[in-house]
Amino acid sequence: MHTIFVSWVLLGLLAACAGRQAEARAFLVFGDSLVDSGNNDYLATTARADSYPYGIDYPTRRPTGRFSNGLNIPDLISQHIGSEPTLPYLSPQLTGQNLLVGANFASAGIGILNDTGFQFLNIIRIYKQLEYFQQYQTRVSALVGPEQTQRLVNEALVLITLGGNDFVNNYYLVPFSARSRQFSLPDYVVYLISEYRKVLARLYELGARRVLVTGTGPLGCVPAELAQRSRRGECAVELQRAASLFNPQLVDMINSLNNQIGSDVFISADAFRMHMNFISNPQAYGFVSSKIACCGQGPYNGVGLCTIVSNLCPNRDLYAFWDSFHPSEKANRIIVQIILTGSNEYMNPMNLSTILALDSKT
Repeated sequence: MHTIFVSWVLLGLLAACAGRQAEARAFLVFGDSLVDSGNNDYLATTARADSYPYGIDYPTRRPTGRFSNGLNIPDLISQHIGSEPTLPYLSPQLTGQNLLVGANFASAGIGILNDTGFQFLNIIRIYKQLEYFQQYQTRVSALVGPEQTQRLVNEALVLITLGGNDFVNNYYLVPFSARSRQFSLPDYVVYLISEYRKVLARLYELGARRVLVTGTGPLGCVPAELAQRSRRGECAVELQRAASLFNPQLVDMINSLNNQIGSDVFISADAFRMHMNFISNPQAYGFVSSKIACCGQGPYNGVGLCTIVSNLCPNRDLYAFWDSFHPSEKANRIIVQIILTGSNEYMNPMNLSTILALDSKT
């Protein structure tokens, strides 16, 4: 009798776990190195984070291909939606039940435009990521059937982060770059926004119905740009101007797309403002510096990549930037907290907590 009772209890627990698993919505990630969880490790490219000290604070203490000392923004969002971290699409482990958790298609170095990041050779450009997304749906369909797949995709939370590289690794990559000869900065921004609109429209066509779209951070304030363009540690004016032109137009474009669709599919996250909080007042957030990268070399540790021979700070939580371009895990936590609970000043038309509450009722 006793053993029968125990087995029923176990069955009940298993059913509850399975139910929770089914309820945790899928999470799909597109974009660049800010959200890449390791796809580039499977590619012949120089844009990779596969060696120490990357991952020094990750649970396994090993490099994972994330451009972070520890967890990145998708990992932290996964935690909040009660989900396992999504695996890189190219990971051999992304099979069976793991597919139902979602997938990360992001690839370091890419931009909105196809010619962005050409110097990194093999990277997964945004339209290739969208092709993989179609392929992903076919694979999920083989597992749970087309109807369930459509439901999984429609109900998934989607994150897309693009745009920074179109300035840093394209327009401003070298003086008199091809794009800067072709476009003045204001015209380039208009062109980028029109191209980004096509990407988002395609995501919608492929079934995405809840998409967080992050704007660019303060490009002129990252250690790499300070090292290259700053005399006394002030943010590089021209790159700040680029970000301040791009971000408001991105919000306008998202609003117009939502109006066209007749629903709040796309949610804009003001990454510029989120970063500027701790860049302008690092001490208020427990940072000793928002100018010097924890890992790197040269002025502000902003020259070249973070490698085993780089300077490495002993306490990563004291630095807003991990390497010359990417926030530390601590900074990522601050950003994700604002994505979750931030006011309309940061999240338009609503924050992630509101989305999660709304979607759980429908």
